[in-house]
Amino acid sequence: MRLTVRHATTYTYDPPADRCALRLRLYPPSFDGQRVKDWTVSVNGQGVPPLLSTATGDREAIWTRAEVGPEVVVVAEGEVETTDTAGVVRGLRETSRPQVFLRPTHLTEADKKIDELAAGITGKSPLDRLHALFNTVADLIEYKPGTTTQLTTAAQALKAGKGVCQDHAHVFISAARKLGAPARYVVGYLLAEDTKLTETHAWAEAFVPEIGWVGFDAANRLCPTDRYVRLGCGLDAADAAPIRGNVSGSSQERLSASVDIAQATGQSQSQNQDGQNQTQQ
Repeated sequence: MRLTVRHATTYTYDPPADRCALRLRLYPPSFDGQRVKDWTVSVNGQGVPPLLSTATGDREAIWTRAEVGPEVVVVAEGEVETTDTAGVVRGLRETSRPQVFLRPTHLTEADKKIDELAAGITGKSPLDRLHALFNTVADLIEYKPGTTTQLTTAAQALKAGKGVCQDHAHVFISAARKLGAPARYVVGYLLAEDTKLTETHAWAEAFVPEIGWVGFDAANRLCPTDRYVRLGCGLDAADAAPIRGNVSGSSQERLSASVDIAQATGQSQSQNQDGQNQTQQ
């Protein structure tokens, strides 16, 4: 499937910011199942090429400016060709060892309930157990926007029993690590069949022996298909955020973001949200 994407993020500062520095991870990699045909990233109309590749195969850039002014507009857009690999991720140019993703973080630290969740998962093989886990997570956490924030931990989301894709991914990651499976947080785009999803989408990947990394989207009860575009990954949502940065000055910041995604020969789907984005920081 050929997908076109336009992802626009606008930061508004009042009063105007003195200085701004951004780390951008808005460059989808090419690998088996995903080929980038054309892609550009710009900030306030100026093109920003990727500066380096990380150990996980992600590409990133740094953008800095003094006397920023009242607004910073980041636009990532292009065309990506995807094929359905049943969620299996191969061909990424990464050098990190899977065991790195056994490390807990504040957002994914397990508590007693997550320990009990992991202990109750059964299956004949590691892959069977991970499929059982992501379906169980979907059963336990109702998709309900506005009930959590970007700071909500896996333990808090499981206790509340509701949340969004970030929460599904964090709980899956936390429990998978308790099962001994390296797991990581993935950010990307999804050509959704409905409009319930926020602008960027999040899911998890777990490492399966003899297979490699496999994606699990508990929010939609499926492994990523050709409707998904993968941007990058990290230990949790904060680590994998497509945009991170800091601003100098006493400005108040407002964030708005939107994604337009479409089949190259089809009708686009627009997903918009004002305020905070749970998969960006």
